Amino acid sequence: MLKVSKTPLTDGIDSRDAGMEEVELVRRQYLESEQRFRALLESLPKVAVQGYDRDRRVIYWNEGSTRLYGYTAEEAQGELLEDLIIPAFMRDEVIQAHSAWIKEGVDIPADELELKHKTGELISVFSQHLMLNEHTDSPLMFCVDVDLSDQKRAHRDLEFATHFDRLTHLPNRQTFEVDLDSQLDSCRRQDNGLATIYLDIDHFVEINDALGYDQGDSLLVELTRRLRECKRVTDLVSRVSSDEFVLAFPGVHSAPDVRRVVRHVQNVFREPFVLDGRERQVTACLGVALFPENGESSRELIRNADVAKNRAKLEGRGAVRLFQQKLHDDLVRQHHLSARLEEALDNGEFSLHYQPQVAAASGRIENLEALLRWEPAEGPTISPAEFIPLAERSGLIHRLGDWVIEEACRQQVKWRAKGFHEHRIDINVSGRQLVRPDALKNFEDSLQRHGLFPRDIGIELTENVLIEADETVLEDLRRLYHRGFRIAIDDFGTGYSSLSYLKHFPVTALKIDRSFIHDAPTQPKDRAIMEGAIFIGHRLGLEVVAEGVENAEQLSLLREMHCDLVQGFFFYRPMPAKEIDSLLGSFVPSHEGLSS
Repeated sequence: MLKVSKTPLTDGIDSRDAGMEEVELVRRQYLESEQRFRALLESLPKVAVQGYDRDRRVIYWNEGSTRLYGYTAEEAQGELLEDLIIPAFMRDEVIQAHSAWIKEGVDIPADELELKHKTGELISVFSQHLMLNEHTDSPLMFCVDVDLSDQKRAHRDLEFATHFDRLTHLPNRQTFEVDLDSQLDSCRRQDNGLATIYLDIDHFVEINDALGYDQGDSLLVELTRRLRECKRVTDLVSRVSSDEFVLAFPGVHSAPDVRRVVRHVQNVFREPFVLDGRERQVTACLGVALFPENGESSRELIRNADVAKNRAKLEGRGAVRLFQQKLHDDLVRQHHLSARLEEALDNGEFSLHYQPQVAAASGRIENLEALLRWEPAEGPTISPAEFIPLAERSGLIHRLGDWVIEEACRQQVKWRAKGFHEHRIDINVSGRQLVRPDALKNFEDSLQRHGLFPRDIGIELTENVLIEADETVLEDLRRLYHRGFRIAIDDFGTGYSSLSYLKHFPVTALKIDRSFIHDAPTQPKDRAIMEGAIFIGHRLGLEVVAEGVENAEQLSLLREMHCDLVQGFFFYRPMPAKEIDSLLGSFVPSHEGLSS
């Protein structure tokens, strides 16, 4: 009996159809995937994408590749990878890497490369590689290259900015230190000396302020050109700040060598600089430090040359100073004192001493000059000549000045209470104090708060302070003058000494500087200056005080010239308030001077 199969004939047909549908589905998915891949490539116009066949011939070249490498798609089509963008030195390596990927499945790693532009220029790129149809007879390699030119340029710019000055293209301080240390190693091996010169352009800020920063930059560029033009191969030049340069000259062994290199640098400034269309003479202060005498390392030499330069600047335009250890020791001491100043104020280490001014004719005490003293809890007394400039530079002069006013007022109130009504206290006011707009008003307020009057407290100012004072300060001084305050010009004759200024200043007295008094008995010129100052002061209706009177000959001469008041060790040294108490309580006038 014939058996009938339970499986219909159509089942085999359906199975074949299902297989074909599956193949078709995979084919469509592949085509869609390829379309999506191509769409992705086309959507990245800024990224260079190229496709290559198994022989490394171009089958795809997008717009990003044209921008990056210079070839159009038509020019690149069918060309070999190595003929288009691979530099000659990489050609064999690239061919081997591609072959190893196709034959052995060894991937080409992503990497930073320098590939070739149509012009032959090398371009920095980050290149990644993708293989399609990897296990077929028609493998395709796609390269995705990202242009790194901007990043590389930014890196180079950063590298340059880290080591060189943007304006002059000279090495900066960091690079100079490295170069100088290398030069010093060479000097040690060859038993060679070296001079480091710190150069600071005089009044460069004024050039910037008056003519503008572009003219200041022009000066710096021209100075750099001159310095480069005259330097030897072994010499080093660096710009270390706005208007400061440091130079190093190996082969310096003796004093004549030092003078030679200093002249060498000074000659750079001999010709004027053209700024804003006009020729202007420019100068610079120089500080010199020598290897090995003044330092063994670049930092030591630069620091010590800087110290010498700062000292040179105190001497005026174009000055030169050679580093001396004492300069550095003084600097360290000043730094130490600056740090202690505020603490000394808090701890009550300051006091006022008082030096009487006496009538030249009678020896009668007329006034007292208040002189500031710093007596630390530990160590010797510190001179005002040392700590006052430090206080001015640090800004503590305002607090210190306020303390002096308050202390002088407080002491005058005590003396008035004891019946000493005839002696005025004069206090010194520095130019830096007058920078504060309310300085003189605070002075008046202090007197008012203590119940004192213009006859009780006077002020002394140097002529330079008066000459440099702005109109607001002069107006305040005029107000004090008209209220009856005593205003003296201190150290007269040592500043600008222009007599024409005297008629404009609201002053009541002149104090002739001790330098003219000291040699007046034996030096006709000093005697003439002293006599002239007394005569002019009297003709202008001013009281005249002679400072630094130390002997009978000086006093006799001053009496002969009808000087009003004298002040100095021949009569009295500066004394604490307690000693002044005793002096004023038992004072007996003397024509021959009194001892303290």
